[in-house]
Amino acid sequence: MREEIRFATFNVCNLAPPGAQLYDNLPPLSEQEYEAKVEWTAQQLDQLDADVVGFQEIFSQAALRDVLSRTRKYRDAIHAGFDPDPHATRLTPNVALVSRLPLAAPPTVYAEFPAGVVSDSGNPDADRFARAPLHAQVVLPNETTVDVVVVHLKSRRPDYRRDDCGDDPLHYALANLRSLVWRGTEAVALRVLLSKVMKDGQRPCVVMGDFNDTADAVTTTIVLGGNPNCEPGDELRGRMFDCAQIQQRQDHLHHMGYTTVHEGHYSTIDHVLVSEQFHPESPRAIGEVYDVTYLNDHLSQQRPETSDHGQVLVRLRLRR
Repeated sequence: MREEIRFATFNVCNLAPPGAQLYDNLPPLSEQEYEAKVEWTAQQLDQLDADVVGFQEIFSQAALRDVLSRTRKYRDAIHAGFDPDPHATRLTPNVALVSRLPLAAPPTVYAEFPAGVVSDSGNPDADRFARAPLHAQVVLPNETTVDVVVVHLKSRRPDYRRDDCGDDPLHYALANLRSLVWRGTEAVALRVLLSKVMKDGQRPCVVMGDFNDTADAVTTTIVLGGNPNCEPGDELRGRMFDCAQIQQRQDHLHHMGYTTVHEGHYSTIDHVLVSEQFHPESPRAIGEVYDVTYLNDHLSQQRPETSDHGQVLVRLRLRR
């Protein structure tokens, strides 16, 4: 039995066909720019060499299939994803999953919030995710089924209203607050979904993606979950854990843990979370997080075809 399984999250930064208009302030990719981006993405994917990869900012699943066809290690991998709704009022990217391991069932998409979760941010889409999470059931080599959820929470970009002026400090502050409220509500909705997925506590769960917040932020903490009134011995049940915090190989000099650079500030907003089945202190553990590494050298190069995010690679070791 293979003992090491690799999970990775990869925000590709606006993967779309040449000529596709994504945003008003972003010119479409030319044929040459598209070729460069697809080639770089394929090379980066081969370098990751993960068994399961969660993608964000996919505007075209066909473009992602083009990427896979140019890899050496993913040409025969399972590809799960869906294109943005062409009739939507706002064009938004989606997530996707690529797996070299088999799936136990067709993937599920959660576009709308669970019942009872409503945002008061004032956004017209207050009852749904900005980018719908994707849920797949991945079968490990030991025949254990893992629930894998790929996410991309609301960005930090200010959420302006029609008559707002970005030069007005009050408008700017309120726009940032709306964005935070929306992302926080998405975190609540995701936590409710995870609680339902992990209801019986039998199957392991992995959540990975772009959280647009650090691991210790309130929004991420909401996703991690917890029950202060649980029974003794159940402290880890139903919770998620940041792989970077529970990895066995704690070499802080080796692991330059950041995935974004903004105005000279380095931070990690892309995460891989695991349930207690991969926590070293859980009596129900079936494996452990051995290592977390970050592919982020391209961030300093700032070439147009590269992503503005680093990739997170997690190595899990299954117990015999």
